[in-house]
Amino acid sequence: MLVLLILHLAAALLAPLFVRWWGPRACYPLALAPAAAFGWALVHADTVRRGDPVVETYPWIRQLNLDLALRVTTLSWLMTLLVGGIGALVLAYCAHYFTAAEPGLGRFVGVFVAFAGAMLGLVVADNLLLLYVCWELTTVFSYLLIGHHPEQRSSRWAAAQALTVTALGGLAMLIGFILLGQHAGSYRWSVIAAGPLPDGAYLVTAVLLILVGALAKSAILPFSSWLPAAMAAPTPVSAYLHAAAMVKAGVYLVGLLAPVLADAGPWRPVTVVAGAVTMLAGGWAALRQTDLKLLLAYGTVSQLGLLVAVTGAGNRNTALAAITLLLAHALFKAALFLVVGIVDHQAGTRELGELSGLRRRLPMVCAVAVLAAASMAGVPPLFGFVAKDELLHAFLDQPVLLAVLVAGTVLTVAYSARFVWGAFGDKPAVAATAAKPPPAALLAPPAVLALTGLLLGPLAEPVGSYLAPYSELFGGGESHLVFWHGFGPELLLSVLVLTGGALLFALRGPLLPVLDRVRLPATGTVVYEWLIHRFDRIAIEVTGATQRGSLPQYLGTILVVLVVVPGGALLATRPSMAGITPWDSPLQLVVALVLTVAAVLAVRARRRLTAVLLVGVTGYGTAMLFILHGAPDLALTQFLVETATISIFVLVVRRLAPRFSARPLRRSRWVRRGIGMATGAVMAGLALAVAGSRAESPVSAAFPDLAVQEGYGRNVVNVTLVDIRAWDTMGELAVLVVAATGVASLVFQRSRTGPRPRRRAAAEPEAREGQRLWLRGGPTLRARRRSIVFEVVTRLLFHTVVLFSLFLLFSGHNAPGGGFVGGLVAGLALAVRYLAGGRHELQEAAPIGAGTVLGAGLAVSVGTGVLAMLAGHQVLESSRIDLTLPVIGDFYVVTSIFFDVGVYLVVVGLMLDILRTLGAEVDRQIEATGEPERALAADRDGKPS
Repeated sequence: MLVLLILHLAAALLAPLFVRWWGPRACYPLALAPAAAFGWALVHADTVRRGDPVVETYPWIRQLNLDLALRVTTLSWLMTLLVGGIGALVLAYCAHYFTAAEPGLGRFVGVFVAFAGAMLGLVVADNLLLLYVCWELTTVFSYLLIGHHPEQRSSRWAAAQALTVTALGGLAMLIGFILLGQHAGSYRWSVIAAGPLPDGAYLVTAVLLILVGALAKSAILPFSSWLPAAMAAPTPVSAYLHAAAMVKAGVYLVGLLAPVLADAGPWRPVTVVAGAVTMLAGGWAALRQTDLKLLLAYGTVSQLGLLVAVTGAGNRNTALAAITLLLAHALFKAALFLVVGIVDHQAGTRELGELSGLRRRLPMVCAVAVLAAASMAGVPPLFGFVAKDELLHAFLDQPVLLAVLVAGTVLTVAYSARFVWGAFGDKPAVAATAAKPPPAALLAPPAVLALTGLLLGPLAEPVGSYLAPYSELFGGGESHLVFWHGFGPELLLSVLVLTGGALLFALRGPLLPVLDRVRLPATGTVVYEWLIHRFDRIAIEVTGATQRGSLPQYLGTILVVLVVVPGGALLATRPSMAGITPWDSPLQLVVALVLTVAAVLAVRARRRLTAVLLVGVTGYGTAMLFILHGAPDLALTQFLVETATISIFVLVVRRLAPRFSARPLRRSRWVRRGIGMATGAVMAGLALAVAGSRAESPVSAAFPDLAVQEGYGRNVVNVTLVDIRAWDTMGELAVLVVAATGVASLVFQRSRTGPRPRRRAAAEPEAREGQRLWLRGGPTLRARRRSIVFEVVTRLLFHTVVLFSLFLLFSGHNAPGGGFVGGLVAGLALAVRYLAGGRHELQEAAPIGAGTVLGAGLAVSVGTGVLAMLAGHQVLESSRIDLTLPVIGDFYVVTSIFFDVGVYLVVVGLMLDILRTLGAEVDRQIEATGEPERALAADRDGKPS
């Protein structure tokens, strides 16, 4: 199963390349991924028929007891068949539905295959957390597929609505999963189902939260409005996501949990009532639609309501009816959506009032549509009839619910007939619609689905042998699916349903005013739009009241809350401070005094550059404290970080006035100083309280031994970063890349990449013929900005500093250094080169895009983890490789060095990006506006800027 998921991922990544090579025909090789899932399910059919699960488990995060647990039983096996088989057919359909001119086709197909993989992961996941991850992946991918035409407002709105509703439901479901998993001590559903469940309000809360997610995903009232809106998506998306895959996820989850949770208090009332109401409302709405896709969309809402009601009923007979109906619905509804695509493709419209006579022009398409619609209506001998007959049989002992289901199926028959008549019937008042017969390859996928529904009807009994193990999970003996239940009440009810539906369709003219009047006072779409607009308005009001454009106000509010809440708790509890030593060495007291003086002077400073330098002194003082505490690695890192920070501050200060504003007034200054001192006191108190309240031995106590035994290094700090807590470092690398991208997007007013800047020829006398050129970018600077001494020193030291950064990188595993420190040193070398020669010199020093370096670093770090996993180890686990070279002799290499190389590249890329944005780009803007000259002139005149 894991191989199938990886295959889908690989196909999704290669899809844009394939489409570029072969155009829409690339869908054929890409269809092999879901087809492989279908074939895998067929291979394991006998195992599933015996009721034996297929299980695969891969360890993932030992400390969290989290693993990739995959488990296939009858229900998930059937869903695998549907996800894989219908996915492959729809991709084959896409090969002829789309043209080479379709914009974004490569991305569309890639996302489609990725969605199929996420849906496959959802149905085979035994771990509820893994199920949730795949659940949300289907939400994101469906958002991208529904919004395939972002230039159309309807597509954007529909995609956002689907994302909002299903994602919020998924978050509620996650809380329910956590409640169940924490009680059971495991997130594997097979373990939770076998153990005792919680009772009382705990179980009720978990069940309700999970049902919110399931009902939202399957478009059950009050979450139904997103599904009809999603018809803005291309028709193949509707055929797959909204008929066979995504909307079935909620039904699948209800079916998965029903054998265990069906007897929980709110389960049956919520599922049965919500499902029945949705079935009636959706069926009634379908009769009013004039667009073929919307007719099928509301019909899908109705059928999903029926599926949830039957699946949630939770007994042996209803379970067999539910799983049979699940299969039948996927076959006929996917076929009908594909037929709509053909009609729209060939006739140019989907409006019922504009279509007439297509049964003669598209006879084969009409035959496929009649077969699929007849199965939806429950006409024998189609498989839809078998499902409906089993459904009626299962509810014979519940007359009230049976009457509601009969009413819903009558509506189903009526809108099935309306679909066939609307698409292919002759309408006297409408001119015959011109249409060309579709190519056989476009007709084949819906024909296969419709013929499968015809074939499975007479084969109901052998098909039932594969589906029966699911119903047997509910107890009560064996279950058998039959073609029909003989001359009994089921047959009479079937006749009643077909007759009532036909009559309702025949009276559609006189009933039209009734259909228009009998509707909800507000549709789900109207309610959704009203809620969204209300939230938008509230957000605007709150933002207007709180976001006043003052950074000191924002920071002051945050710090005041910090002082009042945690500080108040600190005063209330008054933790013991016994055993605290003010200092271990008099030198620490001296450094603390220097820090205090620098901090006070920074607050009183009137010039921005002075304040920056004084703040830097506090950072260097902190590094001195690290040295006095015997932490050279931390001290080295702090020195370098502080130096880089000062450099960045200086680059920013160039765009600001040299002096601080004369405001704020004296009183507000004292308020700010008071907030600052109170914040410092609270933070110090919290640090002391946390250090003194430790009850368990710290996990870091084992780090020195782990560093040597498993990380193969003596520098505990570096081994912790690249091995013991490599996941944390990986997250930090991702944050750095995102931050760099954000800074660039805010600073650059034009493209981030552009033509390489050319050196200004003979800009200064020093660049004339016969003059020595120390730095190529030097002549591009104005005379007053140049320093020949600085250029000479930079020329002499730059390469040495870069080599030193590489030494720190490769020696950091056993001595102070590492990828982070080495990257900072290399970045500072680039900063010196920029300060000496300007932006053109920076381009000479690093003629490569910062984004390329950042991406390469992140790729190297991630690739290290992936290679470790492929080699049979845990992700990011280090290995030792012993080597022997003729001259060097015996030595070893630790694989985590490659992870450290990735860290090095990310830090260098970040520094380069900062120098390009806050440095080179700001230089260009300054040259264009002349801001510094005006600011300096104002400063010389003694006027505040």
